[in-house]
Amino acid sequence: MSLVLDPAAQDLLFREARSANTFTDEPVTDEQVQAIYDLVKYGPTAFNQTPLRITLVRSPEARERLVAHMAEGNRPKTASAPLVAILSADNEFHEELPHLFPAAPQIKDVFFAERPVRENAAALNAALQAAYFIVGVRAAGLAAGPMTGFDFEGVRKEFLDDDHTPLMIVNIGRPGPDAWHPRSPRLGFDQVVTTV
Repeated sequence: MSLVLDPAAQDLLFREARSANTFTDEPVTDEQVQAIYDLVKYGPTAFNQTPLRITLVRSPEARERLVAHMAEGNRPKTASAPLVAILSADNEFHEELPHLFPAAPQIKDVFFAERPVRENAAALNAALQAAYFIVGVRAAGLAAGPMTGFDFEGVRKEFLDDDHTPLMIVNIGRPGPDAWHPRSPRLGFDQVVTTV
């Protein structure tokens, strides 16, 4: 059985897509980001909790503050990308559940009354949404450079609050010169999939 998705789209989203390390100076517009979000917001999360929050870093001052928290090797990438997104998990996502999951609004208090439970759920489901976001960036014809090499607590204090946990930084834009490292190997189907 073959995939239904057109091979060119398969290449764009997966086979030819790479994490970019350099970018051109072509701007990424608010309209592009809106289109990305309008596509990826439909990705599933448990109880439709949608805990991902996106902080767009556009101003030179904010960029400078963010670069200071990046690992040394990631600083040039973040300094030069046309747009940078801080992806975080909202640990108070449960407040939106009566709206987001109207079939059972009581789950806000039944399942998510305790903060540690919310933090675990938010981390997992926001990570799912972060993956959708990266694929959405690719669907917009842009390159994403997701990174976890940064001072998480520093970024939280500088850009977020105690209710948000940073997950990753994503540089976004058109790939620049020498944007790609050689592709690393992947595990084979038999190494990953087990049938019981």
